[in-house]
Amino acid sequence: MTRFIHDQFAKDYLEELLTPYGTIQAPRRVSGEVRQVDLWFSPNPEVSRSPDPLGILARTLNVPTVFEPYRNPVTADEVRDCLLKLFIIEAQLRREAKQNRQTSLNFIKPHLWILTPTASENLLMGFGATLDIEEWGEGIYHLASQLRTCFVVIHQLPRHPETLWLRILGRGRVQAEAIEELEQLPPDNPLRASSLVLLNRLKADLQTQENLDWEDTELIMRLSPLFDQQLEAAQLTGLQQGLQQGERRVVENLLQVRFGSLDDELTSLIDAVLQLPAEEFTPLLMQLSREELLERFR
Repeated sequence: MTRFIHDQFAKDYLEELLTPYGTIQAPRRVSGEVRQVDLWFSPNPEVSRSPDPLGILARTLNVPTVFEPYRNPVTADEVRDCLLKLFIIEAQLRREAKQNRQTSLNFIKPHLWILTPTASENLLMGFGATLDIEEWGEGIYHLASQLRTCFVVIHQLPRHPETLWLRILGRGRVQAEAIEELEQLPPDNPLRASSLVLLNRLKADLQTQENLDWEDTELIMRLSPLFDQQLEAAQLTGLQQGLQQGERRVVENLLQVRFGSLDDELTSLIDAVLQLPAEEFTPLLMQLSREELLERFR
């Protein structure tokens, strides 16, 4: 069950990183038999923002790209399915280009990035995947050029700022190290802030599950101190904004950091919360669970 939670985190996380640079569809429907790609990125040529902060991910920003992140090691059947979806999308785009009288010289073929924590030697050899250390470094394997596909084997990536945003999607020690590096980035780094919000949402989703394995339990423990720091920062920011914009913003900030997002159910509590003075509602919002807040203020 938690695999689906991690899969959703991966899609949300990649969408957050890539949205400033183009159009995202997550998922994208593929014609024919019911299929979807996890995330489709289409670059926006008018974007002037530098992609440098994304590190290796920035290399995808000039071509349409399918992203397929896997929590568990990808299997040969899953790779074949990814390739099939890539070819179907390419055929769709080619038809659209012809309808728009676009020449084949101007047609940009989509690429595929398969993100997997590990990959067996048999799998890599079976698909003819090869390394180009000089150009890409460790951990990124390319298939034959006409396939326009690469495996990103996350646990083989070097521990370097260029790979940080990919290693966040790893498991166990690799992910823990990446979270530690993320924590050490300057507080005003926008990618740091958005990534922490999504990690907090992941933590909240995992905590709703029973019978967690040791890996998810350790991840929750690793994220808890980050959550406390976010909460303190949100409280301070919210209180400062409250002096200027009113207490509603204080409550919104605290709820969003506590629970990862502000859905309709939580939003409906705000007016009732605001009936209390700030010195009373602030500790309640910091200490009560979601269920306790709903019971108290509904």
